[in-house]
Amino acid sequence: MHMWNTLKVVSLALLIAVPAVQAQAPAKKKEPPRLVPIAETRLLMEGLAHPDFQGLEKILSGDGKDKESWEFGRGQSILLAETANLLMLRPPRNTGQDAWMQHASKFRDAATDLARIMARQDREAGRAGLVALSAQCNSCHQTFRIATKITAFSTMDSRPPSRNP
Repeated sequence: MHMWNTLKVVSLALLIAVPAVQAQAPAKKKEPPRLVPIAETRLLMEGLAHPDFQGLEKILSGDGKDKESWEFGRGQSILLAETANLLMLRPPRNTGQDAWMQHASKFRDAATDLARIMARQDREAGRAGLVALSAQCNSCHQTFRIATKITAFSTMDSRPPSRNP
């Protein structure tokens, strides 16, 4: 019986001591999740950048009186800026990484500037901002030999319509 009591006391002591020792052991530091690109760059361009660019072009071609359109256009500009952030996750694997980051950064800045303009509901500045954004697109495309050329308001005449009787 004495041995049984001793075994109980030792077991109880171990039950108390082991968690205390484990609590003192340094906890392993959790690594933050890694940012991993999923979509190809072309898909980002065709699925995000191009539709948002076209939407902005349509809004800025209108009369500019609809508040909801301006808010939607601001959102499209912000999505373009975020697309630039996504591009930064996909630099070329060989040479050109510095140029890629510079172009993506300038693209993000131009899209962010355009978002601010859209918030002010300034049609003329917005049109100029979209043209500047397209210039940033084309600059990157030229650097990386992408045949696509982005032209804001290419299918529209930017002059006011004539009033023929």
